[in-house]
Amino acid sequence: MKKIDTNDFKITSKIKLSNQPSSYPLNASKDEIKDALQFVSKKLGKLQNTMYAHDKYAVLVCIQGMDTSGKDSLIREVFKNFNARGVISHSFKVPTDLELGHDYLWRHYIALPERGKFAIFNRTHYENVLVTRVHPNYILNERIPSVNSIADINEAFWDKRFEQINNFEKHIAENGTIIFKFYLNLSKDEQKNRLLRRLNKKEKHWKFSPDDLKERALWDKYQNCYEDAINRTSKPHAPWYNIPANDKPTARYIVAKIMYDTLSKYTDIKEPELDDKVKANLAEYINQLNNE
Repeated sequence: MKKIDTNDFKITSKIKLSNQPSSYPLNASKDEIKDALQFVSKKLGKLQNTMYAHDKYAVLVCIQGMDTSGKDSLIREVFKNFNARGVISHSFKVPTDLELGHDYLWRHYIALPERGKFAIFNRTHYENVLVTRVHPNYILNERIPSVNSIADINEAFWDKRFEQINNFEKHIAENGTIIFKFYLNLSKDEQKNRLLRRLNKKEKHWKFSPDDLKERALWDKYQNCYEDAINRTSKPHAPWYNIPANDKPTARYIVAKIMYDTLSKYTDIKEPELDDKVKANLAEYINQLNNE
């Protein structure tokens, strides 16, 4: 199986999204890739337990991608060896009335992980510069004082919003949150195949909505918005990773490997040692229990 260098997927300079791969040959069978994922996932689960005990870092995993790019199944497979007490997944849908009563980052801020835990954002705060940019009329629902019509949603508006997102991520990174941002790069042809599978298999019908086709018709607009968002917000403290997503097992393995390789570099993450006084009396505590 081909060894991967996680830096090959990190966005460190301005990119053209059309030049980023949506496929990546690992030169291995699907079973071999699944076994490799299981191996790395177990190591991640063990590391998560250590981070939970260490209780100083939080981890935020942001997953973005077009419809059918495999976000849900990736979360299921990559994180299935985690202790449930240390990880939570948030799927951000259309904002509720309560959420619209606050600024657009509020619902994301209150979902951030506490120290020692992982949070997975399935669709993220980037929806606020993706979906809303393709459909600017959605911004009007936010009731921003300076925005009274779509004409007020100009380039200066988006510049400010990107600045706010960068500041948000810089703030949480400086306060102990390790940020991963994964763009699941699916080709348009593969999305077509996956939508057809949803329509041709009765058990997958529940996943399909006619709106999927309406959004697919806006593919080029979404690609332009993704490219701009990635270029403006891939920072050393919060990098974007382009994940080739045409093959789901490959995408899952790459995400898990990037996370494990990156977190393993934090050599200060260790299980805390017992207090010296407690350690000195271990034999006594053992004796007490044995003599009950």
